[in-house]
Amino acid sequence: MLAFISWGRFLTVLLLSACLYYLLIILLYFRKEAVFWLRKRAGLTAAGALTIGLARAQDGNVGISQANTMIRGYYDTGTQLMYAIGAVLALIGAVRVYREWNAGHPDQAYRAAAGWFGSMIFLVVVATVIRSFFGL
Repeated sequence: MLAFISWGRFLTVLLLSACLYYLLIILLYFRKEAVFWLRKRAGLTAAGALTIGLARAQDGNVGISQANTMIRGYYDTGTQLMYAIGAVLALIGAVRVYREWNAGHPDQAYRAAAGWFGSMIFLVVVATVIRSFFGL
């Protein structure tokens, strides 16, 4: 019946109608505060109202496939960054284990070494599992 109206135009009219409705409610019940606010931010309000009219609906499949391509392209870089951060944390963990060992607390040194070693294994396993699970 209304096939000649696009979704973009329909949503624009719907959004503008809702904005107008809430503006009338605000003006009826909060007149002093609303007038003060509108005078203070009139330029921003006008720019926002013009922007709403210019917005158009776009195809969602194109955006999703573009995001998918970008994320797949960032995976190797992200993995290298994660390994670099892991290397820095490994150095910090090694210094911590060395400090505990030389302080005469071998039980805390063992605990720190186990946590340090476990976190490094987790780091490598997570990168491998993500790569195999998502087929990157």
